[in-house]
Amino acid sequence: MAPTFEHLREADLDDDEFNEDEIDTSDLRERFEVQLEQGYDTFVVIDGLPKVNEGQKPKLVKFLLKKLNTVGKGIRFAFVEYSSPAEAAAATRQLDMVPLDKKHTLRVNKMTDIERYGREGRVDEKYQPPHIDEFTEKEHLRWFLKDPSGRGRDQFVMYSGESVGVYWNNEKDQPENIVDRLHWTETFVQWSPLGTYLTSIHAQGVQLWGGSSWSRQARFAHPYVNLVAFSPTEKYMVTWSNRPISIPDEGHPALSIDDDGKNYVIWDIATGSPLRSFANLDAPKVEGDRPPPKMQWPAFKWSADDKYVARLNPGQSISVYELPRMNLLDKTSIKIEGVVDFDWAPSSPHREGVKTYEQLFCYWTPEIGSNPAKVGLMSVPSKQIVRTLNLFSVSDAKLHWQSESAYLCVKVDRHSKSKKSQATTLEIFRIKEKGVPVEVVDTIKDTVINFAWEPKGDRFAIITTTEPAGPTAVAPKTAVAFFCPEKAKGPHAGNFKHLRTLDKKNSNAIYWSPRGRFVVIATVHNQQSSDLDFFDLDFEGEKPEAEKDMTANLQLMNTADHYGVTDVEWDPSGRFVATWASVWKHSMENGYHIYDFKGEALREEPVDKFKQFAWRPRPPTLLTKEEQKAIRKNLREYSRVFEQEDADRGASADLAVVEARRNMLNEWYSWREDMEAELAEERAILGLPDDPHAALLEAKTKSLEGFDQETVIEEIVEEVLEESEEIITT
Repeated sequence: MAPTFEHLREADLDDDEFNEDEIDTSDLRERFEVQLEQGYDTFVVIDGLPKVNEGQKPKLVKFLLKKLNTVGKGIRFAFVEYSSPAEAAAATRQLDMVPLDKKHTLRVNKMTDIERYGREGRVDEKYQPPHIDEFTEKEHLRWFLKDPSGRGRDQFVMYSGESVGVYWNNEKDQPENIVDRLHWTETFVQWSPLGTYLTSIHAQGVQLWGGSSWSRQARFAHPYVNLVAFSPTEKYMVTWSNRPISIPDEGHPALSIDDDGKNYVIWDIATGSPLRSFANLDAPKVEGDRPPPKMQWPAFKWSADDKYVARLNPGQSISVYELPRMNLLDKTSIKIEGVVDFDWAPSSPHREGVKTYEQLFCYWTPEIGSNPAKVGLMSVPSKQIVRTLNLFSVSDAKLHWQSESAYLCVKVDRHSKSKKSQATTLEIFRIKEKGVPVEVVDTIKDTVINFAWEPKGDRFAIITTTEPAGPTAVAPKTAVAFFCPEKAKGPHAGNFKHLRTLDKKNSNAIYWSPRGRFVVIATVHNQQSSDLDFFDLDFEGEKPEAEKDMTANLQLMNTADHYGVTDVEWDPSGRFVATWASVWKHSMENGYHIYDFKGEALREEPVDKFKQFAWRPRPPTLLTKEEQKAIRKNLREYSRVFEQEDADRGASADLAVVEARRNMLNEWYSWREDMEAELAEERAILGLPDDPHAALLEAKTKSLEGFDQETVIEEIVEEVLEESEEIITT
């Protein structure tokens, strides 16, 4: 039995025999010790608050807490502590530069930033004026609009093998090279929408090139970038990589820890700084044996004036962000159950009776339960639904805006009750008319596989087929149909009517001239057929009697064939068409052809390992509509000048050829004289006569001296003048 405390000996209580330091309690300390947070990662500092008295202070605190609690839970300055560094970072990103009222704007910074930049010794107590570099004039980024030859030529870029080159188009002649560089890009090149920049893609990110010296204008460090898309006015750019961004421990030159794990980055092109990053959305669930849906690109779509960018969350919502702050419009996404697709109007709309600013986008939803499919038209920033249309028996729908936002065509593929057959109707929204009326074109009995509006016009072309859509070994037979409005009095176009149909075709693509009127109907990605049909919808010849009331006069101008053609593109002036066969699609007869708008072949250039061709876009004209009308009115006078210049250029080209030949002949004469002089000198040294032919002629003459008398040779020739045969019978 152990002794009690009272019976313990003095020796048992000796401290020398009991040492607490020898007891190992590290495991208990690790399990139960309370860890106090170190540093200021969870703190933010708010500046820009108004000066208030004691009575107003509770209202200000209440207002601030309401704002701050939207990010986390947690007076000229306010120090706010959040529960985690992530919440503090979110508060800094979302609340910085938020207007409090007309006179005050919040400035939110991390406490660690203040420590980093404001620590003693980091800031000089004595003001030092910043060093300002001397002004150096930069290159004009739109220098390409002034053609040195004065002919208004367009540029194009070609990518073949490992070489990227930019050229002036010289029609029938060899294109004039401007710049040519090896390994300029690693995957592909791309022009910005207004032609200001040429984009190159690299594993480290994206680079923009421009100016007459083709110097680098900006770089955007998005590792392993795959795709790039610009906003319409070139203010912003979005990059995407299938690999999530990984920020190393030592940091990244452009991105922050907030961008880690993201796939999309939206950039400000002028400053080169990222505005916001996003991760890929989870792929929607696929029912039955259906293949997974293809990735939509561009995933972020821009309004016509670059003030908004929107992203689709399939089946749930559309998120609209305001630029440049990239905050959600009204701080919430637009909930639309089942939404499949949406698209912005390509230009600022001008609806009748609407005087306030707005941008429009359209969307569609499929049939859900007993609810019909629906097409909607929404105004931004009000989020007001301008027009809706209910649809039934819908298999699929595609949205097609006209270039000036005057019309929206919804191509609706409908199935029968048995779902064994399918046909297409066109629902055309007249955006600029009061109430946005909808016209239905339901005379199409087959499935429409391609639709295209005439740019800056009100006519369209479609390609239809009776065979089911999908990959087949042999391309299906198709028909090409043209539609245009009837002639009508008043400011608005008449009803859309069928103009003409061309049957038994293999065509599958429609390419309108950017100026309208002319269109190329092509067969691409087809090894059996590669037809190119050039049409004019305002032919100046006689018009068929049945089409007198139509606003078009269709005429086939020419046909061409480019074997293995994979792509077709008009130049921005609408004068030339380029077709090419890319090695990215197949390796047979790669190269490019150039045609004029009438379909006349100007140049055929086979190029080994030819990959890509792209015309350089042009910005919109600065001329007013009145000035453009005046030019069209006096076009014949201008054309005489241009025709004379073309004739002079042709004549000068002929003169150049003649002059070159004359120079070659003179060079040959000069060479012959030099050779004769050298031979004469060598003969003199060898003691030979100056003229070797004289001695030969003299010897020949002496050998013929015995044949002075003439020799007569007689020849008898018999000639039958007439021959007859007579048969005598007895």
